[in-house]
Amino acid sequence: MAPPILKLDDIFLSFGGAPLLAGAGLQIEPGDKICLVGRNGSGKSTLLKIAAGLVEAQSGEVFRHPSSTVRYLEQAPDFAGFNTVQAYAEAGLGPGDDPYRVTYLLSHLGLSGDEDPRMLSGGESRRAALARVMAPEPDILLLDEPTNHLDLPTIEWLEGELQKTRSALVLISHDRRFLEKVSTATVWLDRGTSRRLDRGFAHFEAWRDQVLEAEELEQHKLGKSIEREEHWLRYGVTARRKRNMRRLGELQTMRSNYRGHKGPQGTVQATVSDAQESGKLVIEADKITKSFGERAIVTPFSIRVHRGDCIGLVGPNGAGKTTLLKMLTGQLSPDSGIVKLGTNLEIATLDQKREDLDLEDTLANYLTDGRGENLLVNGEQRHVTGYMKEFLFQPEQARTPIRNLSGGERARLMLARILSRPTNLLILDEPTNDLDIETLDLLQEIVAGFPGTVILVSHDRDFLDRTVTSTIAPAVPDAPDGRWIEYAGGYSDMLVQRKGALEERRKAEKATEKPKTQPATASGSAKVKLSFKQKFALENLPKEMAKAEAEIAKREQVMADPNLFTRDPAAFNRLAGEMEKLRASLTDMEEEWLELEMLREELEG
Repeated sequence: MAPPILKLDDIFLSFGGAPLLAGAGLQIEPGDKICLVGRNGSGKSTLLKIAAGLVEAQSGEVFRHPSSTVRYLEQAPDFAGFNTVQAYAEAGLGPGDDPYRVTYLLSHLGLSGDEDPRMLSGGESRRAALARVMAPEPDILLLDEPTNHLDLPTIEWLEGELQKTRSALVLISHDRRFLEKVSTATVWLDRGTSRRLDRGFAHFEAWRDQVLEAEELEQHKLGKSIEREEHWLRYGVTARRKRNMRRLGELQTMRSNYRGHKGPQGTVQATVSDAQESGKLVIEADKITKSFGERAIVTPFSIRVHRGDCIGLVGPNGAGKTTLLKMLTGQLSPDSGIVKLGTNLEIATLDQKREDLDLEDTLANYLTDGRGENLLVNGEQRHVTGYMKEFLFQPEQARTPIRNLSGGERARLMLARILSRPTNLLILDEPTNDLDIETLDLLQEIVAGFPGTVILVSHDRDFLDRTVTSTIAPAVPDAPDGRWIEYAGGYSDMLVQRKGALEERRKAEKATEKPKTQPATASGSAKVKLSFKQKFALENLPKEMAKAEAEIAKREQVMADPNLFTRDPAAFNRLAGEMEKLRASLTDMEEEWLELEMLREELEG
């Protein structure tokens, strides 16, 4: 194992009150790709800033290899002194770094480099900061929410860049799919301390649940031990006083540990307020169009949205998702065509820009609309502090201004307000921004189980796959021209259908070209065959796949033991590592076999 190039050990930090970090650690070795996960407010960003040297811990050990270079993605970049984005990004380069890297990164991030930094939007500022920290290819790259404000094509491009980078990575992100694709290790920050799993994020949630179950079991055993000791002290045969005093001291220690145990933070508990049922047909759009100048945003597009549908809109930034959404909901008139809204609609909107928030307003006043201490939820009067608790806000926060909240807390507050009001049509514009994984889970359950209709814009592929019944996307993903297509299912289903349509088009094009291009021989047309190596692989891959599946099944059976991790964590981690390699190998074999089978069918077709 390579020595660490950065190590944080036993880090303590408090801003008054309960410590934010108490015994947290982080170890980074060359080539690591670590995702740092935890609830909003658990101290993830603070720990990353300590690693970057921007915040000083009150106690603990911080080691950085003297020759290692570290770059940290700033949330609010400082452009002072720079006239162009290119100049800002190049200022992050070190001696010997390739300036072309800046141009390459900026172009893929949708920037020319000539932009005036003072005129950038929040999303463009984030892209410029990404180019600056990635261009030098540092030894350690610390990225806090790198996918915020990025569209799906750019997120997928960034995944590929980070997968092949030589830099060691530490990532904070709410995007599950992004973390699954990039990370190979997970550090969980929970209640001030950290735990590490030497596997990617895909395995985190199952491991987290096992850890919490084991912790709950230990706490239960401790409670039973205290009961036994108390019974012995009251009713046991009197032993030597020295022995009694020792056992009494042990009992006091157990009581202290039991009382001082801080369980995991609760989860958000919420349901949507019932509203009158809308009409069966919620929205009908017939051949609607929209252009800005000579640029077509929406060419004739028609859709019928029925009660119970959950529709996702995806596409690159600037493709016109928000414009199309506003036309469908009646907020913007089309240039031509007709939009009809159904009957009895109660619409609630979560806007990605959080424009509904008055930052000087208090949490309680925002939730009650200034109508005192209570609000009506599902026809029941609720005190505002009790309702806030369901969304993990403390009663003492009721009178604090909204500007004191983090981005994730603001999103949670808006969610609390929306869910308290009767609605049968939810409009969600980038609802997953800044939400932690647990709150995302709740939002997914709400959307999936919502009895009304949902239309959402999102760049979160996992969220789309778990919730939507159909996906609207540009017909030409790389260069949107105003044409939109509705696909059945989620984002992954859309990709499969789009790929299938592309393959059908290619086959049709080949069929028309064959008479012109295929060379003739004396005995007829030349016939292309599979090579010996391809035939061998096609025949033997199914056997190899069956073997891999059998090996996976064996390990799954052993790992099904709920006590394995507690009893032998080394064995659990070894089996988990073997499973990951076997599954990756199986996936590769399946893809190779599928490609060969498709080639065989095409050649024999």
